[in-house]
Amino acid sequence: MEIQPILKSLRRQKTAAILIAFEIALACAIICNTLFVIVARMDRMQIDSGIAETELLRIRTATLDDPVDKPLRTAEDLAALQAVPGVVDVAAVQQVPFGNSSWNSGVAVERGAPPVVGATNYFDNGNLVKTLGLKLVAGRDFQPEEYINFQDLFSTDETFVGMAIITQALADRLWPGEPALGKAFYTDTDPIRVIGIVDTLIRPSFGDPGDAPMSVIYPVRHAPGLEYLLRVRGAEPDAVLKQAEVALRDVHPGRLILHASTFVEMRERFFRGDRVMAMLLIGVIVALLIVTALGIVGLASFWVQRRRRQIGVRRALGATRGAILRYFQLENFLIVTAGVAAGMFSAYGVNAWLMQHYELERLPLYYLPVAAVSLWVLGQLSVLQPALRAMRVPPALATRA
Repeated sequence: MEIQPILKSLRRQKTAAILIAFEIALACAIICNTLFVIVARMDRMQIDSGIAETELLRIRTATLDDPVDKPLRTAEDLAALQAVPGVVDVAAVQQVPFGNSSWNSGVAVERGAPPVVGATNYFDNGNLVKTLGLKLVAGRDFQPEEYINFQDLFSTDETFVGMAIITQALADRLWPGEPALGKAFYTDTDPIRVIGIVDTLIRPSFGDPGDAPMSVIYPVRHAPGLEYLLRVRGAEPDAVLKQAEVALRDVHPGRLILHASTFVEMRERFFRGDRVMAMLLIGVIVALLIVTALGIVGLASFWVQRRRRQIGVRRALGATRGAILRYFQLENFLIVTAGVAAGMFSAYGVNAWLMQHYELERLPLYYLPVAAVSLWVLGQLSVLQPALRAMRVPPALATRA
C-alpha cells in the first residue's frame, strides 16, 4: 500500500495526529523509566543475604541488669536457648541483616591512609558464623581464646581487635587480584589480620542491590544491644519462638521481649515498601496504557466516521476489505512510530532528571525497544475494532448524497 495518500490525509488532520503522537511519546518515556525502576526494586528484593534465612529466628530483649552482670546473663540466655527443642545453634550479635540499622567504619589497607571503603561491623559474641550459616570460602572461624570483651576496647590501650573475618567482596575491593587471607587492614592505628573470608553477608540496611556486601565480623563479645539468633531445624519456627521466650523469662522473670520473629518475616517487612512501590508503578503503567489505547480508539473511530463516503468510493473502485483494514493499521503504525521516536529521546531526558535528583542509574538501551514494541502492539490492537468497522462499509455508500 502507498504511504503517500496516508501522509496527505494526516497532514490535513495533523492536530489530532500530533496529539496522539504526543500522548504516545509521553507514554513511551514514562513506561521506559517506570519499568526500569520496577526492575530495580525487584532486583533489590531478590538480593542474596548470605545467611540461612529459612532456618533463622531473631529475639530482641531488654533487662535492667547491671553491665557487670551482662556477660553472665548472656551466657545463661544462650544456654537456655540452646536447650529449646529444635534449636541447633545459637548466637548473640549487636546487629542482623534486614535490621535497618548499621554499625560502620572506614577500612584502609595502610596505617594512616584514607579509607578505601566503608564496611559494616558485626560483633560475634560466639558461634555467629555457624549460626548464620555463612559459607567460609577461605581461612577459619574464631577460636574461643581469640574473643575479647567490648568494654575492654575502651578500658586499656593494650586491648585491640587483632583479627577479623571479611566478605569476599571486601577482600576483592581491598586487594584486587590478590589473596586476602593473612593480610592486614586498618580502621584505626592497629592492624587487623584477615583470618577468614565468607562468601556473602549483606549490611543490615543497604541501598542499591548492586552494592557489594562490604562486611566485617570481629571476635568481640558483650557489645551493646545484643540480639539472640536461633538456627532451627525439624521444628515449627513459631513454636520454637514461644518456647524460647519462655526459656528466657525463666532465666530472668522481669525480662521484656521487644521483638521475636523469623528472618522470613524480617525480609518481608524490610522489602514491604519496595513491593508497594512496584505495585503502584505497575498500576501507573496499566493506567497509562489504557488511556493511550482509548485515545487511539477514539481518534480512529472518529476518522472512520468522517471517511465513510471516502471508504465507500474506494470500495466501489475495487479496493478490497483487506486493503481498507491495512490502510488504517498502517496509518496508526506511522503515528505510533512518530510518537515512539520522540518518546525514546524523552525517556533519556526523564532518566537524566531522575539520575540528578534521585540517584537513579542510567537507563539501559534495551528498555527502549521493549517500550516501542509494546506501544506498536497496543496501537495495532486499539485500531483493530475501528478498522474492522471501516472494512465493512458497503460500496453502495459512494452513491449516496
